[in-house]
Amino acid sequence: ILFERGKPVEERTKDVEKFWKEGKLCLSSNVQFGEGGAGTFSDGKLNTLIKDKTGKNKEVLKIFVENGAPEQILYDSKPHIGTDILVKTVQNMRNRMLQWGAQIHYESCVTDFIIEDGKVIGLTINDKEQIKTNTVILAIGHSARDTFETLYKRKVPMEPKAFAVGFRVQHPQEMIDEEQYGREAGNQLPVASYKLSAKSTNGRGVYSFCMCPGGYVVNASSEEKHLAINGMSYSKRDSGVANSAIIVSVTPKDYSTENPLAGIAYQRELEENAYRLANGKIPLQYYGDFSGKPGKMVRIKKAFAPCLKGEGTFVNLHGIMPKELDDAFIEGMEQFGKIIPGFDDDFTIIAGVESRTSSPIRITRNTCYQSEVKGIYPCGEGAGYAGGITSAAMDGITVAEAVASKYNTLE
Repeated sequence: ILFERGKPVEERTKDVEKFWKEGKLCLSSNVQFGEGGAGTFSDGKLNTLIKDKTGKNKEVLKIFVENGAPEQILYDSKPHIGTDILVKTVQNMRNRMLQWGAQIHYESCVTDFIIEDGKVIGLTINDKEQIKTNTVILAIGHSARDTFETLYKRKVPMEPKAFAVGFRVQHPQEMIDEEQYGREAGNQLPVASYKLSAKSTNGRGVYSFCMCPGGYVVNASSEEKHLAINGMSYSKRDSGVANSAIIVSVTPKDYSTENPLAGIAYQRELEENAYRLANGKIPLQYYGDFSGKPGKMVRIKKAFAPCLKGEGTFVNLHGIMPKELDDAFIEGMEQFGKIIPGFDDDFTIIAGVESRTSSPIRITRNTCYQSEVKGIYPCGEGAGYAGGITSAAMDGITVAEAVASKYNTLE
């Protein structure tokens, strides 16, 4: 039985597109919430850095192919299907689950956990209906902040964890292609990507994240008067503009308290700043203006139009993040400009704020994948045990095996 706080992916797609066009946010159906989760409206990257000794990675890719993804993801080194194919794949997965006997309840938010004697015995749905159960898999995603708050009230053990925040940068895709492939590469190769990392003088790690060749910067907000962005591309990756998050490491030492929810408060403050700066639009700025070091036009010699999903406007981005993070971001950009000439050019477009890179919380679990509260199985990215579509799916298989093992033992 699956409880989904949002809508089916077909309806969710309409809500998301309406938000991008009109700015009207649906709190339960948006880029973060709804069938398929936050990954559905992303670049659709299916690669992972997890060392796979059990074959789960291959199994995940096989399941995607069985549900409509192109077969080439089985052998591509960096498999990618794009948001357009992801939406169809999620729909096919759901239909297969229904054929197998699953029950899916949409617009059904878990609003409370019924716990007695250290064990879960039920759930409350939409503050009304109660469901009896002794096994709950928590695959809640990293943006279910109200659910984290409820778990905290119910004394489900959690701990703060490190993550990263920053800005999205946009460059002409042609520039990235030429620098990665060589000036005479022509158009026979696929659009190029990159992966960059640096360390600032203040000790912060700075690195690229979720690079989207030929993609869009999207308004990925899920709370009123808070603005968060993400990167997205379609399967053809043909927008003509490359984007990537350039993010700076953040640790629990940066939070105001030792409360497990302190990372969420940290995120919210940045998102409030971003919303306020641009009155709910995606805030943009040319890198030369942000860095305060104008005059660098190695490769980008004139302004180009940003590729956005949602309305944007140019403002001063200083004030979204603490100065220490701004400084680390600028240092990282300068180092990346030495690797990819033009990366830190004046007309590079930056957008804020990328705050949902991963969960700032870990819902702790034991070697049997259960919480200290028996019957609760924290799972995936929101629980702090994955970092992307594929790793979350692999963790889902692991937790499913743990639940199956529990019942096999009882037999």
